[in-house]
Amino acid sequence: MTEQRADGSAGDADYGAIGSTYSSYRRPDPRIAETISQALGDARTVVNVGAGAGSYESTTLKVTAVEPSRSMRAQRSPALSPAVDATAEQLPFSDDSFDAAMSTFSVHQWGDLEAGLKEMRRVSRGPVVLLTCDPVLVRDFWLYEYAPLVLETEARRYPATSEITGVLGGDSTVKRVPIPIDCTDGFNEAYYARPELLLDPAARQACSAWSFVEPAVQEQYTDRLRSDLDSGLWDERYGSLREQPTLLGSLVLIRAVP
Repeated sequence: MTEQRADGSAGDADYGAIGSTYSSYRRPDPRIAETISQALGDARTVVNVGAGAGSYESTTLKVTAVEPSRSMRAQRSPALSPAVDATAEQLPFSDDSFDAAMSTFSVHQWGDLEAGLKEMRRVSRGPVVLLTCDPVLVRDFWLYEYAPLVLETEARRYPATSEITGVLGGDSTVKRVPIPIDCTDGFNEAYYARPELLLDPAARQACSAWSFVEPAVQEQYTDRLRSDLDSGLWDERYGSLREQPTLLGSLVLIRAVP
């Protein structure tokens, strides 16, 4: 059963508490947006499930957003349509209502993954497109050395890609998405070449996995990272990333067509 919080957040993270600056730090990256657009194909009507503040919603398509968190709905741009207050597991739409369904950085929040995926498949005539992370690859990121519990949390929360494609059925593909060096969408790996930005508490707050780690432990993690940045040790080990245009990390795009 999906857990409902005070602001309506569904799942294991309370966006009423951690989502206040989400739209400032989790701005859609245009290169990732283009990847999503290509996956949606010629769809004209799209349902965006777990839409949050509206990241990656096209303004050229007719998008119906679904978001249970009041805090996240309040951060949506006036240029976007208001979001429907509902959860992935119970979409208030008829069968085959949309040309496509999409969800970005949301499936790991759902209380019942299978139910949510089946609902997306039910309401979409065409592709179901999901931007998520492959839990098998999460720990490969350098941040695991500094904040192991954060990435352990991410690896635990993200569902296996095989589980997602198994539920969606049809013709499914899983594609790793290159993360640009100046990525504007501030998930952890977006800062692969800019480690200093993870010293910003608001930037970390916009990555929900950090909220599962006690503040004192977070402080230990960031103190060590700051120390290694100050001493030059981080750059000795990972400095080449500062010149690497993209990173193939755990970010993946899953596309399933009936």
